[in-house]
Amino acid sequence: MPSFWEKVQVAGQEMDLYASVPDGSGPFPAIVVAHPASGVGEFTQSVADRLALEGYAAVAPNRFHRVTAEMLAGGGAAGQFLNDPETVDDMNATVDFLRNHPAIDGARIGIIGFCSGGRVAWLSAATNPHYRAVVPYYGGNIMATVGSATQSPFELADGINCPMLFHFGAIDANPSQDDMAKLDAELTRLGKEHRFRTYPGAGHAFLDHTGARYHEAAATASWPHTLDFFAAHLKG
Repeated sequence: MPSFWEKVQVAGQEMDLYASVPDGSGPFPAIVVAHPASGVGEFTQSVADRLALEGYAAVAPNRFHRVTAEMLAGGGAAGQFLNDPETVDDMNATVDFLRNHPAIDGARIGIIGFCSGGRVAWLSAATNPHYRAVVPYYGGNIMATVGSATQSPFELADGINCPMLFHFGAIDANPSQDDMAKLDAELTRLGKEHRFRTYPGAGHAFLDHTGARYHEAAATASWPHTLDFFAAHLKG
């Protein structure tokens, strides 16, 4: 199972992209991995690797590619410099890269995201018609805008045209269970196919085995649902 780094052009800039692919020549179904605040680190790469073992070409774009050391010199986090319109550009460039790659089946592309990346997964599905499945894990701030955006991912929900599986921690504060109810109501109102799953005792970032908030029971329970969901919509 090979893994490697690629570079993708976004509006005249280079964006690093971690790729993990199955053995063989394809064409493979593909899954975009939207990273959390920790970036394309150990956890994100491990998710891509796990998906590659299941037969998917998994790619994780570095949404922090515009953030410089000088910008972080004051002690801020990379996430505070993100901007929704630029994020949409990054994710669309990733999809274009996949759709134009000879080893990828461009008709079978999904997206998964974690924490802020869960929000990005929702946003991406709402702004790009080429996804066939979306799996946000505990995506927070979906009802808020970031940067110069004039609409939140929540307000763009009518643009989602693929099935969604959303994983929530029962004791997570962002997204909370109240947030879940609002998201569910909106997707239901719009007639969007979706399934929400909540895991007792789990908080935010429960799948991240590299972090202090890892919740083994929730992680163990949620991953098979994710694989079944992607198999149904990207392999069927």
